[in-house]
Amino acid sequence: MQPPKADTSTLFQDKADLYAAARPLYPVELFEYLASLTAKRHKAWDCATGNGQAAVGLAKHFQRVEATDISNNQISNAFAHERVRYSIQPGEKTEFQDGEFDLINVAQALHWFELREFWTEVRRVLKPGGTFAAYCYVWTHVSPQIDEAIETHIKIPISNYWAPNNRLCWDGYRTIDFPFNMVETPKFEIVSHWDFDQFMNYMHTWSAVRRCMDKEGTSFFDLAGQKILEFWGKSDAKRVIRTPLHVVVGKI
Repeated sequence: MQPPKADTSTLFQDKADLYAAARPLYPVELFEYLASLTAKRHKAWDCATGNGQAAVGLAKHFQRVEATDISNNQISNAFAHERVRYSIQPGEKTEFQDGEFDLINVAQALHWFELREFWTEVRRVLKPGGTFAAYCYVWTHVSPQIDEAIETHIKIPISNYWAPNNRLCWDGYRTIDFPFNMVETPKFEIVSHWDFDQFMNYMHTWSAVRRCMDKEGTSFFDLAGQKILEFWGKSDAKRVIRTPLHVVVGKI
């Protein structure tokens, strides 16, 4: 079976409220690091902001954050912040002025863009000497037993439902040709403390999980939950969930 072609205009329209509630939060150290790379901190653009997790993190360090997304549902469920302005715009063509931003940030979304058009827009709206950053995460780690249950009962059943774009993320963006002077970055990881329901809700947001449910029903996911719970313990018990971040940074 060929992986389904991704339609980015509708891919993240459904379950936007669940996405906002269940996706892990980025570490504060990441935003501190990105801010340290900019000479000034007047304005940042968080492109494909989703529910605004990264935008709110950047707002602690920049005077103004423009947060854009093509999904009205995602924007409707975004986190409000006095220094963040949300708008519905594609990343490849925006209403922003030339040289407007000190930092352009793309969290968990670069693999969905038409990159040739996007790089043109980045060069146009980023200030000379400005910073571009993109980062993504893929697989979480809980415990050997739980990780194996996820592999067997979720990753394998959904393997044919990932869009080809996801492979760029799995590769940590290493196969993308970035038109910048690249900067060596420190390692970051997301550390979450979730109970069983929170963890299952997070996996429910995976695009391939939703596609598989649409085509084959929810029985595979229900079985996975049963197997994971066997090793989880009490469902309200909090476990440490570790998710490595792949971060790439470039300078104009």
